[in-house]
Amino acid sequence: MLRIAVPSNGPSELTFSAFQNYNLPKPVNGIDSEVNNVLLLFDDEQDAVDYADKLIEYLDDLDDVSPKRPAINDIIVAIKSDEFVQTFLCS
Repeated sequence: MLRIAVPSNGPSELTFSAFQNYNLPKPVNGIDSEVNNVLLLFDDEQDAVDYADKLIEYLDDLDDVSPKRPAINDIIVAIKSDEFVQTFLCS
């Protein structure tokens, strides 16, 4: 299982409850929380990349001023910055 942390001190100040408050799409394996982080749960790197791609498409449908944008951007950055995802994408 791959766990990717999204820091709660990022630009969006993403929290566990933001997924419900903003009705954000969740990864198939769900989310969890730990001190100062929201954890995204995936089976593997491919699932993480697929989820990030889905979020990018989701962004295209949002207004430029949507309060969801910063949260989604933080999630995408966390996934794309993950060392295991980067290694997967380079292989």
